[in-house]
Amino acid sequence: MEETQSDYSAGIFANRSFRLFYTGQAFSYVGDGLRSLAIPLLVFHLTGSALSLGVTYALEFLPFALAGLVGGSLADRLDRKRLMIGCDFVRCAILLLFVVASLRGFLSLPLIYAGITIIAICAAIFLGGQSTSVPFLVGKHRASQAVSSLIATEQATNLIAPPIGGALFSMGGALPALVVNALTYLISQVAIANVKTLGPDKPATLPTRAEFISDIAEGFRFLSGDAAMRATTLLSLALNFFGMMAMAVYIPFYKVALHASDAQVGVTLGIVALGAIAGSALAGTLATSWPFGMSLCIAYAVDGVIFVPVIFAQNLWVAATFWALASAGGAFEVTQIISWRMRVIPQEKIGRVFGAVRMIALGGVVPGTILGGFLADRLGVRFPIALSTWGFLIVALYAFAIAPLRRDAR
Repeated sequence: MEETQSDYSAGIFANRSFRLFYTGQAFSYVGDGLRSLAIPLLVFHLTGSALSLGVTYALEFLPFALAGLVGGSLADRLDRKRLMIGCDFVRCAILLLFVVASLRGFLSLPLIYAGITIIAICAAIFLGGQSTSVPFLVGKHRASQAVSSLIATEQATNLIAPPIGGALFSMGGALPALVVNALTYLISQVAIANVKTLGPDKPATLPTRAEFISDIAEGFRFLSGDAAMRATTLLSLALNFFGMMAMAVYIPFYKVALHASDAQVGVTLGIVALGAIAGSALAGTLATSWPFGMSLCIAYAVDGVIFVPVIFAQNLWVAATFWALASAGGAFEVTQIISWRMRVIPQEKIGRVFGAVRMIALGGVVPGTILGGFLADRLGVRFPIALSTWGFLIVALYAFAIAPLRRDAR
């Protein structure tokens, strides 16, 4: 275990390895924030279709969910430092390919789709390494603070990156964002390379097919045997389905229904990120002081209610404000759930259990994004927003009826 007693007394940032790890991730978050707006805007400008955006999001999340199973097994067994550097190298290379293709005039929709699929696979494997590295570096008792810091930083970069990305896109298209994102992955590689170790204590060799299957089965076995974890995972599946139905039409909603410019869409994403920063910071503070189950159920319900005004909003900034408040609820929920999992899952199984959880929880994302885009193209952009809101609210209220979750205080 990398943490020392002095680190425990001084806090997570007294740990040099965590500081380096955190720095690399912070730079990556900046690039990801720029790309997360640039690619959807590019696709929307190329096609003018909400459904094409749904396909874009689906190609990010479906490979991510599937590769998470493999990534969890790899992260539990292999040298995580080398694994994560390799993932960043591939992501950097894909973005540089996008840059060259843009400059040479052959950046097409199929190439974008293929590239984001590969990036998603690498992201899943990288996240498997991150999930297991955090408690290794700072200890399980500090995992909540570390996760909260990482999520808050990610959202803080989203506070500034999308507005900047929107302005850059209006002036120079997607190219500036892609260049910056590639550079941030390079910085992440350098930062991780300077960490002494990310574990495990005794790295193994690449698992065989039988070991892959055994690891994946063990992850699902642990998940199915814990009633509260099983409940949060199934609820996440349903909530992701309805939540992504709205996110799939985020850009068309603001541009078509509320007549926002590209730059204004970037500003609204920054406002939404501000809400997420507050939510993740609150979760880091309350992670171990409030009973996990009840606080999560309350957060689900509040999140659903807060989003209702977005359905009827006629003003750009009113919609952005309530979307930001709902984002605070979402960040609170995600931070609570991730840090709770890190506390209750044995260290040597974190990667494979997280992979199993993500496989199920993200299963709602792809149909949600596709359906959201399909409905927006045929029934208008407000229809999937409304359906998403009421569906989310119903599922959130149902969480109170699940006793193992409601009573969980671990």
